[in-house]
Amino acid sequence: MTKNNFLHTARTTQNKKLGAWLVCAGTLLLPTSLIAGELTQFQASYDILRKGSTHGKAERTLKKLNNDNYQVTYRSDIEWMIFSDSRQESSTFRFANNKVEPIKYAMIRTGTGPDKEYEINFDRQTKTVTSNSSDYPLKCQWHDNFQDGISYQVQVREGLKQGKTRFSFPLVDKKGNCRDYDFEVVETEMISLPIGNVEAIKVKRLYDNDKRQALAWFAPEMDFMLVRMWKGEKGVEQFEVQMNSFTVINPPVLPAEIKHDLTPE
Repeated sequence: MTKNNFLHTARTTQNKKLGAWLVCAGTLLLPTSLIAGELTQFQASYDILRKGSTHGKAERTLKKLNNDNYQVTYRSDIEWMIFSDSRQESSTFRFANNKVEPIKYAMIRTGTGPDKEYEINFDRQTKTVTSNSSDYPLKCQWHDNFQDGISYQVQVREGLKQGKTRFSFPLVDKKGNCRDYDFEVVETEMISLPIGNVEAIKVKRLYDNDKRQALAWFAPEMDFMLVRMWKGEKGVEQFEVQMNSFTVINPPVLPAEIKHDLTPE
């Protein structure tokens, strides 16, 4: 399902009996409002750019594992002059009542320089966080709202769906450091991407100083998918990520009481 078909179908069916349900190439996407507590499962591809030139590719997927458990994965490969970087990050988390609760974060990085591997585990029963680089629980005061290095992006999406404009998360990063991540909505704007022009909500990360900048754009018409990222330091661009394709995968099973009403036109 491409972005254009996604938007076209959503617009032409938004006043139907069941709301904005989408059918394309045999794949059905139900908006989250129809099946409460379910996340849209998807695969998205991105171009990684620096100063307008493409230097790599990335892929983001979100899939349901079982019950309320999901996994979001981000893979990237970058080649720039003699520098190379390949990494895969994943977050396994529980999603219930619009809340993301990380269970395990993992990251593997290879390329120029030393290879690295990180793993962070969140144990809600013992209220501890452990790392593969430590024999003991990390010295992090437990917080029920903990997020990891990529689970917070899923939580931001859910917050935007609810109309929130400010976000703050206690986060444990890949190295096991505990810190606060703060964000605010800047504006809604039309941006140009390889998939076409998209209206997106621009979100800014708030730092303690102005040396670093990080921006992210989420598209409401695409179920608030992350469609663009930009990161800079001291006003100089470090990289930009732009979505070039988006596909819905493994949609949730329809409730029995509405199955018979869905007849694609």
